[in-house]
Amino acid sequence: QVQLVESGGGSVQAGGSLRLSCTASGITVSLFCMAWFRQAPDKEREFVSSIDSDTTTKYADSVKGRFTISRDKVKNTLYLQMNSLKREDTAIYYCAADVGRIRWCSGKDYNNWGQGTQVTVSA
Repeated sequence: QVQLVESGGGSVQAGGSLRLSCTASGITVSLFCMAWFRQAPDKEREFVSSIDSDTTTKYADSVKGRFTISRDKVKNTLYLQMNSLKREDTAIYYCAADVGRIRWCSGKDYNNWGQGTQVTVSA
């Protein structure tokens, strides 16, 4: 059974940084497509970033140059380092895994999801 547990969310002022973590059980994060999504109030969930088994990464245009996705094989954990945060980054952030897909990660179709962690950026 796959379990994804996010942590690291919180409140930060604009310009600040946060690092989100997603600890996985039941899968090995380095073997499959892993991703971060977010959902702001009254908006649809949107893709933020993904990483595949070859460590190829993708980013939404809105976060390029500010966010970095990475993983730790030993800790079996996915990370999202978020720098230069803006108010529009405020959202619930979700970790996702596409078990079975190792490359060409999708921007939307993932079969396992975490419960989410809240990120709030204030002016």
